Amino acid sequence: MTISSKTKNRRHRTLAVAALAAGLVASPWSMQPGSVPSSAAAQTATPAVQAAPGNSTATAKTKKPPSAGQVAMRERQKKCAAEWKQAKAGGKLEKGAKWPTFWSACNKRLKGAG
Repeated sequence: MTISSKTKNRRHRTLAVAALAAGLVASPWSMQPGSVPSSAAAQTATPAVQAAPGNSTATAKTKKPPSAGQVAMRERQKKCAAEWKQAKAGGKLEKGAKWPTFWSACNKRLKGAG
């Protein structure tokens, strides 16, 4: 006696549904209210907030102050940014002018003046 392919497919489907149902019955959803599965209990035993690597206050390195050159560069950048905003608002920039080109020229000019 030969089993048809339709019958084989039904059997496989029935077995799959039965396995799924057995898994759901054994899942934590079927537990009593208020009970905690062991994996959840283990998770709640760990601290709720973990510091990101490098952000922990206990291991944070103190920042060293910027060097004199870095301070001077930041001052030039702020001055050039103010000039850029003023020139852009007044329409005094050349057509197609971009910040990097403006910054380069302004930085060279301020370095030479100082």
